[in-house]
Amino acid sequence: MLRRLRSLPLLVPILFGAAVSLSGCVSLGGKTPPFLLTLDAAAAPVAGEARTASEAATLTILIPTAPQKLRTVRIPVQQDNASIAYVKDAQWVEAPPRLFQRLVSETVAARTSRVVLDEGQYLTAPGDQLAGQLMEFGVDAATNEAVVVYQAMLVNARGKSVTQRRFEAREPIGSKVEAKPVGEALTAAANKVAVDIAGWLGS
Repeated sequence: MLRRLRSLPLLVPILFGAAVSLSGCVSLGGKTPPFLLTLDAAAAPVAGEARTASEAATLTILIPTAPQKLRTVRIPVQQDNASIAYVKDAQWVEAPPRLFQRLVSETVAARTSRVVLDEGQYLTAPGDQLAGQLMEFGVDAATNEAVVVYQAMLVNARGKSVTQRRFEAREPIGSKVEAKPVGEALTAAANKVAVDIAGWLGS
């Protein structure tokens, strides 16, 4: 116990120094955000519409991989090539890879005739598989834009061919880097990417 008490004074200046060195747009945690952000698809399948397809005609959209900065519910702000902050009081309801996968699934199902499956239905009839990496999903501080970059990989049902394509969209924030305008700009950029993906898969 004596050893533990003696170590406490050493922690105080370290923690304080870390706190004062962070950018003003960074949240230190511990405070519940005023609201949680999510992604809404601009297009959605018609309720009650039934579709039938053979296994070869189905499409399974997998949750994309992502770098560590996106495997969190916070929104990254790329300040320069070497430093990242996070938008204060902004938090997704789920990590971006899962939100993006659901948005793309909704958009592809709405804008194409394909039967779209997710990973939970994978063993039923996976058909073609859309995998990929969500490379950027945050704010570019230099341009004050929301940026979404997705590297797609389409594997055909028989696994004999793989096609890759990169998708990117930028949307101006038009305001301070705050939760609401950033969330709206990222939603718009993500929908642009999802529409482009649907156009590619439907062609």
